[in-house]
Amino acid sequence: MKKLTLLGDITPAQFLREYWHKKPLLIRQAVPGFQPLLPVEALAELATKDYVESRLVTLTGGQWDLQHGPLAELPPRSQKEWTMLVQGVNLHDARADELLRQFRFIPDARLDDLMVSFATDGGGVGPHFDSYDVFLLQAQGQRRWRIGPQKNLDLVEGLPLKILSKFKPTEEFVLEPGDMLYLPPHYAHDGIAIGDCQTYSIGFRAPAYQELGEAFLQFMCDSIDLPGIYGDPELEPTTKPAEIPKHMLATVAEELNKVRFTEDDVTIFLGEYLSEPKHNVFFKGPEKPLTAERFAQTAAKKGVQLSLKSQMFYRGKNVFINGESFAIGKADKVTLETLANSRALDGAGVAAASEDVMEALYAWYHDGWLELAQ
Repeated sequence: MKKLTLLGDITPAQFLREYWHKKPLLIRQAVPGFQPLLPVEALAELATKDYVESRLVTLTGGQWDLQHGPLAELPPRSQKEWTMLVQGVNLHDARADELLRQFRFIPDARLDDLMVSFATDGGGVGPHFDSYDVFLLQAQGQRRWRIGPQKNLDLVEGLPLKILSKFKPTEEFVLEPGDMLYLPPHYAHDGIAIGDCQTYSIGFRAPAYQELGEAFLQFMCDSIDLPGIYGDPELEPTTKPAEIPKHMLATVAEELNKVRFTEDDVTIFLGEYLSEPKHNVFFKGPEKPLTAERFAQTAAKKGVQLSLKSQMFYRGKNVFINGESFAIGKADKVTLETLANSRALDGAGVAAASEDVMEALYAWYHDGWLELAQ
């Protein structure tokens, strides 16, 4: 897939400055002539897998129903008002991954996944909002979008879906294949299929600070060092044995205040946290792996590429891949940063790699984290 313009006649810098997190943007023919990358039958097959997150939303007689995958069976195509949503299609199809990577003018640490929704006529998921930025790329048929910047985000109670109770759209668009709509977080929207319809949603990761805080405290458990045990050599008799002593609180507070974390701690935590595979992502190494020597020879000719499922980041002297972190020296920095940024390393890059890097590449090949380029 060639590099796309995506944003029409504006640059990524202009988009980030004027629209990102701020206001919607409609881009007609962001991907000229775009067609679905997978037929509906292939999407439906993915939705039957227990390692693929999928949902089926139906609207029957005004009643909403939500079914989580695996989806063994779908309603007939002749039935109106149903939607199948398949998350993480980029993890299973190279073309979908390539499309997702077109959005890498935004850091990988923020890029989440490519979701594909197929809907029959009238299908949708109701007026709602997302807590993250999203690009909605039309792939098949038409979808009518109604959007609005409303402040009231109250939801209808008792429904299986998060549907806005007082949706008041201010704009309306009909998207054709190749058209794309960007929406910032918490911008209300409702998309209704006009005939059979496929929409590709490029979503971005926005972890809650509470979630980050809890995970960081777990991460820090391994590095906290508070020697000694509590003692009170100056203890005096009490007439209130059930009351926690004031000096005990003060002593414990003093010790806990010795817990400190550095910017390096946060860097390693964040790199491991963001690169950690999702719960339904599994890696499979080659059935008949090459020997280390044969791998090195072949990789030096063909190069290597990261698995579609691998997440690789770096910051300073640290490299992160699939939840693990490594400290690297200056000699290996260029090689591993190239692999992370390009998601591939050509033969010359492999041939120039140090022994340490080759050991890492071979271990990742064994684990299914990367593979030989084709």
